[in-house]
Amino acid sequence: MMSVTVSSLLSHCAKGTALPHLLSLCHVQRGMASQCCCLGLRPSKAWLRGPSSHRDCALGPGVGPRAPRHSSSAGEDPDYQLTPAQVDGILQANEQSVRVPELEGRGQSAVLRFESNQLAANTPNEDRRSSATCLQTRGMMFGVFDGHCGHACAQTVSERLLYYAAVALMPQRSLEEIEDAVESRRPVPPLLQWYKHHNDYNYRESSPLYAEHLRLFWQELLAGEEHLEGMSPQDALDRAFRRLDADISLEAQAPLESDPLRSAALQTAFAGSTACVAFVDGEGVHVANAGDCRAVLGAQAGDGSWSAVPLSRDHNATNGVEVERVRSRHPEAEQDTVVADERLLGILMPLRAFGDVRFKWSRELQRSVLEDARDLEDLAVYQYTPPNYLTPPYLEAAPELTYHRLRPGDRFLILASDGLWDMLESQEAVQLVAEHLTGLRQQGALFAREWQVGAGRARGQPLECPAPAAPHLDANSATHLIRHAIGLNEYGEVDQERLAAMLSLPEDTARMYRDDITVTVIYFNSNTMKEQEN
Repeated sequence: MMSVTVSSLLSHCAKGTALPHLLSLCHVQRGMASQCCCLGLRPSKAWLRGPSSHRDCALGPGVGPRAPRHSSSAGEDPDYQLTPAQVDGILQANEQSVRVPELEGRGQSAVLRFESNQLAANTPNEDRRSSATCLQTRGMMFGVFDGHCGHACAQTVSERLLYYAAVALMPQRSLEEIEDAVESRRPVPPLLQWYKHHNDYNYRESSPLYAEHLRLFWQELLAGEEHLEGMSPQDALDRAFRRLDADISLEAQAPLESDPLRSAALQTAFAGSTACVAFVDGEGVHVANAGDCRAVLGAQAGDGSWSAVPLSRDHNATNGVEVERVRSRHPEAEQDTVVADERLLGILMPLRAFGDVRFKWSRELQRSVLEDARDLEDLAVYQYTPPNYLTPPYLEAAPELTYHRLRPGDRFLILASDGLWDMLESQEAVQLVAEHLTGLRQQGALFAREWQVGAGRARGQPLECPAPAAPHLDANSATHLIRHAIGLNEYGEVDQERLAAMLSLPEDTARMYRDDITVTVIYFNSNTMKEQEN
């Protein structure tokens, strides 16, 4: 059994793994690993980058249905013999397909439809997703949220962030109307039309607190003279990210009326979440990203070829500009420790995130808040400060903003957590959605997988004999992406045995081979782009 130190255990939680779950990881049997390799499975890119990239900690009750995987125990081998129907049942359990209605008096939406899906590796899933139409202004918003050290922060951000952005977009007159309605205890006009899957979870107990702080936000906007016409989409998204992260921090410090509320606020603040949100209006796509989720646009040229247009950049150690941004905010003496071993303070992989107050608060504040909460359970994991913690804050949730004006060749936008991007390159994902959309196999996408290259073939060289088009088993393009992400073999085909094995991995082993995956594919309305062109 591999040796585990206290510091390595705690470093897992920062990306993050709670101690009880880590201890089970340390008992993965050698026989299990051998079987997985024989089935063509390899550890995920995140696992290969180091154990502290893992996100196996669960800090609250289970959310949504669990995939029917097996737990390993001594002397037992996992059963990989899932039938095709069982594979489809697991893959399709959380899929969502929505055709966007044309709202009366609002004209055509730039979004024709969207498709979404999630596949968990952690138990419970630490990813979240959101989608909604703005009812007081024009446009739609979509978000993908990748939690670490539990699902609490991702859950909170997925419920609240789009409301903050919607409020910031609203003109003063509309804000005055909703404030008057709240003040006079009249029904408040809805701000968003949500599109939720029946497995998506809500924290009902915290709703009054969330509503109170959202109201404080719009009251501050009303007090500012510059808010007459509402904010631009980019300013609204930027303000929403920053304000929600500040509220999450303040709520964990404030005295709350009940222990469950207090516990939920602490779990949210000490856990973390990355976020990628896209706002699609009548003319273009505004993307706000904090962390390593990704937005990629699929565009088709006149000759029928497809290209991947990045609308976000990953905020991790692979992004040299981002590393320099983080280092520039700390003294010269800390340059070797701020980002070490490709992680923030040697622990956290994303360099921007919500929550994660152990990378934001002073040592004194962390100690004070946790001492006040000593009567609450399950807080021992928070009582740890990263090494070389000298000049906080080291982390922020301020988003990087991108705008793309829609063109006639722009067909769709893929939003996904890094569980997908660990398995697929951006161009591969675009090609897969393109073939799903058109029914034509894109031969240019067929490359040997980097870690699955066959003997006698150069790394990355196109296969000499492209495989025939695989049958389109999935009506949902997000499911199509997930199926290929975890099931592709070195020939660019979905291997059914490999797919079944990936979906059958025991709970204490699955995270070694893949992360939680959340995907939303947004299809644009070509009619609105033609109108713009004219």
